[in-house]
Amino acid sequence: MTQPENSPWPKPTASRLIAVANQKGGVGKSTTAVSLAGWLAIEGARVLVVDLDPQANATTGMGVDPRRVSTNIYQILVEGALMEDAIEPTGLKNLYCVPSTIDLAGAEIELVPAFSRELKLQKSLEGVEGEFDYVFIDCPPSLGLLTINALAAAGEILVPIQCEYYALEGLGQLLRNINLVTSSLNPELRLTGIVLTMFDPRTKLSSQVAQEVRGHFPGKVFSVSVPRSVRLSEAPSFGQPIALYDPNSKGAIAYRQIAYEMAHQPAAAMGSAVNIESVPIASPPAPESLAREVASETSELPPIQEPVVTYQPVEPMNEESAATSEDWTPPATAPDEREGDRS
Repeated sequence: MTQPENSPWPKPTASRLIAVANQKGGVGKSTTAVSLAGWLAIEGARVLVVDLDPQANATTGMGVDPRRVSTNIYQILVEGALMEDAIEPTGLKNLYCVPSTIDLAGAEIELVPAFSRELKLQKSLEGVEGEFDYVFIDCPPSLGLLTINALAAAGEILVPIQCEYYALEGLGQLLRNINLVTSSLNPELRLTGIVLTMFDPRTKLSSQVAQEVRGHFPGKVFSVSVPRSVRLSEAPSFGQPIALYDPNSKGAIAYRQIAYEMAHQPAAAMGSAVNIESVPIASPPAPESLAREVASETSELPPIQEPVVTYQPVEPMNEESAATSEDWTPPATAPDEREGDRS
């Protein structure tokens, strides 16, 4: 789906609550949530990002200092504070944030005895979701109670997948958890799509992972892959979404295309949660094929040269050889041989 020039993006008829989830860390969940929210806000939608990660990367990535806010998501979930009291404006018009804090790391333990602990976030969002066109929930890199709260509250789930082998290993468990949530807590949860992140066109592995994911989830993977980009890594340090920091960078253009596809995605295109049978099982390549591939890639490497090490023994320094040296110090005397130590 290509973007027509100067065409206004449609707004959803009802608020869309989207959980950005993957239990593997470092796949770009916070970057994806902030980047998509930034582009949708620029195009006129009112967007709220709820930072449910104790690391607070989405909070700082939008220029909000978690140490200077009066109310945060921890106080909402554990202490019963109101969601509307925690909403903070950002440097971008139409973009708002519910900040996180490191205290959230202990929330899962504190919520254990709480009644309906899986629905805390859902109930707190009921009063504000109608004020926003999009609500993104940035989930922590785990499958614990915080992520369950996000999946129970959301209507859709967006899954970023890093284009590397390890990213496929945990995908099956994530989708199994989604099915458990849909069967017991939130039957309306739907898979919006899969975002391929950190794509490196120079490597075969990135292309193979992308091909495998697209093959297992036809029609659920966005048309563009987000490339590795230094500008995407720099933007959080300036407290700006990539749409503000460098809108013409490759990463920004990729996220704009994904945001455009999300905005134009009809409700009918959002299918049900993925069946367990369709989950790809990541398996390592056969030893023979791996050996052939390694041999072919290393055949043109230059031979390894043995390092030449010259050893020169150093003679121990004594009083005679130290007569002309300023580095020599006399050996320490045992305590019982010093004057005044004898009883």
